[in-house]
Parts: sequence; C-alpha cells; structure tokens
Amino acid sequence: MFKSFKTFVLLAGLSGLLLFAGQAIGGSSGLVTALVIAMAMNVGTYWFSDKLAIKMARGEPADEASYPWYHEMVNSLSARAGQPAPRLYISPSPQPNAFATGRNPAHAAVCVNQGLIDLLNRDEMEGVIAHELSHVYNRDILIGTIAATIATAITFMARIGFWFGGGRDREGGAIGGIAMLILAPIAAALLQFAVTRSRETQADTSGAELSGKPLALASALQKLEAGGRQLARRGVGGTPAEASSAFQSLYISAPFGGLGQAGNLFRTHPKTEDRVANLQRIAREMGQIA
Repeated sequence: MFKSFKTFVLLAGLSGLLLFAGQAIGGSSGLVTALVIAMAMNVGTYWFSDKLAIKMARGEPADEASYPWYHEMVNSLSARAGQPAPRLYISPSPQPNAFATGRNPAHAAVCVNQGLIDLLNRDEMEGVIAHELSHVYNRDILIGTIAATIATAITFMARIGFWFGGGRDREGGAIGGIAMLILAPIAAALLQFAVTRSRETQADTSGAELSGKPLALASALQKLEAGGRQLARRGVGGTPAEASSAFQSLYISAPFGGLGQAGNLFRTHPKTEDRVANLQRIAREMGQIA
C-alpha cells in the first residue's frame, strides 16, 4: 500500500512539474500545449509500446513445442494469480535479462533473453517470470509509460520555450528560460527514475509472493547483474532495446549490469543489494530462513 501511495505522489509531482513548466514557458497557452503534447504521446505509447518494445528487442514468438517449460511456467503462475497469460517471446540477446510490456493483462507480452535461459536454473527462472507477470498485473507498464511520457513532454516544452523565446518577456527573462531549460528536464528525469525504481521493488515483492520463492528471485538478480557486467566488459552487447535509454527501465535488471549508470538518483533500477535484502525479509516472513 505504501509503495502504491509513493508512486501516486511521484506521478502527481511529475504532473505538477509539467503544468508548472507549461505555465512558466508559455503562460496559459504553454500550459494547454504541454497537456495536449502529453495526452497525444500517452495515447501512442499506450497502444503501441508492446509492439515497439518486442521489435526493438528482436523478439520472436516462443513456440510451445520448442519451449514447453516456458509456457507451462507462465500458465501455472497466471492461473495462480487468476489472470490471463500473456504472449511469450524469446530475444536472441546473450545478455541475461527479461521484460514485460503491454497496456493491460489482456494485451501483454513477456520476453526473455536467450542469455537468461542459459544462465538461470528453473527456480530462478520462475522467480523472474513471476516478477514480470507482477509488472503486468500491477499495471506497471502503463504507469512507467505515463511517467516517461510526462518527463519527455517537460523536456520538449523546455526546449521549445527556450528556442522560441517562451517566458523571456516575463519575470526572469532569458536567465529564467535557461534555468527552466536545464532544471525542468533534470527534475522530470529524477521523478521518472524514482517511479520506475518504486515499481521494480513492488514487482519484486508481488513476484516473490506469487512464486513463493523470494530467495530464488534474489539469486537470479545477483546472477543477472554479475553476468551482464561480465559480458559488457568483454564487449558482448545486446539488442537495440537494451541499448536504448527509452526501454532500459522495462527490464528486470539494468541492462549490461548497470554499467555506466551515474549516481543513485539517476538509476533506472534499485540497487541489487537493496532488492536482495527486501527479498530476504520476505523469505523470513514466509519462514524460509531464520
């Protein structure tokens, strides 16, 4: 409940920043423009984000004859949750990772990388799948999309306002315009990343409860970070989705082991050690460890 409230507060903060940026840059017309831009972008991402993400990840449908364990695992977990099973895909990426996408449980997809299949055991894989299904059932894909859309709209408005003179005739002049150009996108990014980190922690918790195997998910997360970094240091890349900042927050673990992410505030995912500690707490509550 607290994590959901935290997400609501963060999204409200993003929305307020959007309105403030629109008002500061273009007055009432800027405010309306910001709202129209955000709404237009939301509609597009809401309907087409799943197709685009799967394409960027080079995902191919997972044939049940070739991946019977995959279908069996997803069907079992979905039935346990009382929710429809999503479409299943396999990405050829050697990076150990996975993601879920889609606008709602009835129109969702889960995609796992070949590198993940090669690295994890069955219990760990079940923990990862349960995490991704939790994203779908918690509507996290939509929440993350809204956060990213508003943040993008704020950045767009700040740049348009600066280059076309918005706000220069009002108090603050050009200095205020430059400050808005720099500070508004940074503030939006910080709030967006806070939203995605909050939803990752929530999906860890929900996924652990769904699978009943919090320690397996904790082990998987540790393997994903270590394996991703090792491959990245050897120069082994991934798909366009993993390389794109627009899609990295979809993955269960920061692509390439999180290499290159600067500072805790700009992380797309919580620290792995914090996630593991949370999962160990859940395991203690379940009586699985002393």
